[in-house]
Amino acid sequence: MASVSLVESLGIREEVIKKVCSISMKTHKYAGKHLYVSEKIRNSHELVFSFPGSWSASDLLIRSPFGEVEVDLALFPCLQYIGLKQTATVNEAFLNRFKAVLANAHFKKEVGAAVADGKQVVFTGHSLGGPIAVLASIWFLEEYVRREPKKMTPLCVTFGSPLVGDRLMGHALRRENWSRYFINFVMRYDIVPRMSLTPLSSVEQQLQRALNFLNPKSTLQENAVEAPGFFVTVMSNALSVVSHAASKMMMGSTNLLMETLSNFVELSPYRPLGTYVFCTGDGKLVVIRNPDAILQLLFYTSQLNSEEDLPAVAHRSLKDHLSYKDELQECLQMQSVIFLDDHHLEALPLSDDVIGESNMALNDLGLSARARLCLRAAGELEKQKRNNQKTMDEKMENIEKGLEKLRDYKNKCQLKVGYYDAFKISENKEDFDANVKRLELAGIWDEIIEMLKRNELPDEFERREEWVEMGTRYRRIVEPLDVANYYRHLKNEDTGPYMERGRPKRYKCTQRWREHAENMSTESLESCFWAEVEDLCFKSGNPSVRDRVLQLKRRVEEWIKNGVLDDDVFLMGSTFDKLLKEHSLTNS
Repeated sequence: MASVSLVESLGIREEVIKKVCSISMKTHKYAGKHLYVSEKIRNSHELVFSFPGSWSASDLLIRSPFGEVEVDLALFPCLQYIGLKQTATVNEAFLNRFKAVLANAHFKKEVGAAVADGKQVVFTGHSLGGPIAVLASIWFLEEYVRREPKKMTPLCVTFGSPLVGDRLMGHALRRENWSRYFINFVMRYDIVPRMSLTPLSSVEQQLQRALNFLNPKSTLQENAVEAPGFFVTVMSNALSVVSHAASKMMMGSTNLLMETLSNFVELSPYRPLGTYVFCTGDGKLVVIRNPDAILQLLFYTSQLNSEEDLPAVAHRSLKDHLSYKDELQECLQMQSVIFLDDHHLEALPLSDDVIGESNMALNDLGLSARARLCLRAAGELEKQKRNNQKTMDEKMENIEKGLEKLRDYKNKCQLKVGYYDAFKISENKEDFDANVKRLELAGIWDEIIEMLKRNELPDEFERREEWVEMGTRYRRIVEPLDVANYYRHLKNEDTGPYMERGRPKRYKCTQRWREHAENMSTESLESCFWAEVEDLCFKSGNPSVRDRVLQLKRRVEEWIKNGVLDDDVFLMGSTFDKLLKEHSLTNS
C-alpha cells in the first residue's frame, strides 16, 4: 500500500474536485426541470457538465428485475468484447435519460464548442445523476478521442453514483485505456452505490421511500423508519453477488453451492468501472482501480461492527449520501490518501493489528479478515492474468516459426497450381507437413480464444498491436488452408457453407481485432475469399452469379493492389481461374 497525494493518484487538482462536488450536489435542485447544467470553473480551463438525479423510483424501473439492456453499438461501438462479439449491457433507464440529453442540440453544440476552445470537459453527477455523467463521458470518448486520439480527454467525476453497466462495459473501458478518466467517490455507508446489486423491482416501495428521504424537499424523520428494511434488502443481495464473485476468483469457477444459488437467484449484472475513492468517514481516502476488489469493498465496507446497531447504520447509509461535500473538505485538508494497486492487494495483511498508516485506513473501512482475503484474491487474479499473457507472448515465437514454414510452402505452391489448390488436392508430403503445421497453430490460437472466454487474460490483450498484427498475418496465411480442408472433405454438404457454419472463432476473433484497431466500418474478408469462390462454384448454373463473380474479381484485384492477397489466385488452372473462365471473366 502506498500513501500518495490525490493529484498523484487521480490526476485531478484538489480545487477542481471541490468545485465539481459542489456543482454536482447543487444540480439536484434541477431534478425534473433541466437535463443538465453547465458551469465554468473560475480562473481555470475546465467546463463542467453536471446532470441532476431523480426522486422517482419509476424512473429506474423499466424492466424486471434489474432493468438491463444491451447498449446500442451505433452509439457506443467500443462497448463490446471485440473478439468474442459480446455486447455490454447497461441500465435502460439511465441509457434513456442520457439519450434525452444527447437529443438536446444545445448540449452537443456546447460540448463541441468546449472542445474547439481546448477546454477540459468534466462530466459529473451526484446520486442518480452519476450514471448519466458516465454515459456522457463514454459518448465523448467515442465521438472525439477515438477518432482523434490527440484531442483533450474528458474527466468523469461522480459522487454516490449507482452502478451503470456490466463487466463487459468495464472491460471495454480498460481495453481502450479509458478507465482512468472515470473517478467515483463513495462514502463508506452510502447505500446508493450498492443499490444496483439488488433487483429494484422487488423493493419499489422501499426505494421510493429511500429517495424521499434523500429529497431535500421532504423531511428525514417521516421516512427514517423505512431505512433498516431497505438497507437489509440491498446488502443481502449484495452478499449473494460478492460471494459468487469471490468464489470464482478463489477457485477459478464457482463451487456447487454458489452455482446452485445462481441458478435459482438471478444476480445483478452490474459491476464497478473506473477508479473508486472510498471515504472512510474520518478524513481518510482509499483509492483503488481493481474492479473485482471494488465490488468486494462495496459490500464489506458497509458491514456493522460490534458497537453499531442496524437502525443506526441503516440511517447513516442514507445520510452519508448527502455528506460528500463536507466529507471531501475534511479529507482534502488531511491529505491522508492510500492507493491500493494490484501489487499491494496481493500482499494485503490479513490482520487488523499490523502497524502502519495504510492498515489504519483499512481498519477505518471496517475490513474483516474475510474481506482482506477477497481483496488478496482480486490482486492474485490480476497477477495470474498477467502471467497468462506472458505465457502467450512466449508462444509468439512458435507462431512466427509456424507461419514461416507455411510461407515457404506457399512460395513452392505458387510455382504450380497455387497455394489453395495445392493444399486442397494434397498429393505430396509437403502438403501433409503443411497440414500438421496448420493444426499446431490452430491449437495455440484456440487456447487463446478459450482464455479470452474464461476472462483469463488482461482486458488490454485484444488491443495490443503485436497481437493484432500477428493475428492478421496468421489469418491471411492459414485460413485459406482451413477453407481448402473444409471443401476437400465436402463438409459443406453436411454442415453448410464455410462462412455460415464452418468458420472457426479464431479467425472471426482476429479479424474483429484488426477492424477495431483500424476503425474499419465493414468486414475485411480477404483471408476467406476462397470460401466465397467455392460457394459461387456450387451456384454456377444461376445466371445472377456472374455479377457476383465480377464483383469478387474487382475486390480481389483491390486486395492484390493493397498487398493483402497474392496474385497466385489467378494462376491458370486454379479454382478461381476456372470460375472466371466459366463466366467469361478471365483476368486480362
